[in-house]
Amino acid sequence: MVIERHNPAELHETPGYHHVTVVTGGRTVYLAGQVPLAADGTLVGDGDVLAQVDQVAANALTALRFAGLSPHDVVRTVIYVVSDDNAVLAAVWRRLNESPLAAAFTTASTLLGVAKLGFTGQLVELDVTVAA
Repeated sequence: MVIERHNPAELHETPGYHHVTVVTGGRTVYLAGQVPLAADGTLVGDGDVLAQVDQVAANALTALRFAGLSPHDVVRTVIYVVSDDNAVLAAVWRRLNESPLAAAFTTASTLLGVAKLGFTGQLVELDVTVAA
């Protein structure tokens, strides 16, 4: 399996991700949306978006390890944040790029501000696609 990441010269510069990710061969693994819940199902970081980012990143790393994969194998991420504040969205992006999951965000990535997510108090969710 080969993963190629590209930024065509005709497209704008990015803050670290790539516009195009091409996978040749191998298998595709889809993680369920990773949410800021602890193993016992309780919400982590009620009202604290960055604490929730940390839990989401930890949960995604656990799911990746379970599948025998690493952040370097990620080919697509979608980050959902309950906010329309650019400063909050930027803080979430920075925090993820400073986390042990950072390599996952060098690939095709999308960051979205949304009105609501599935769990009461949930501020962040991460959707991950992996090639192996």
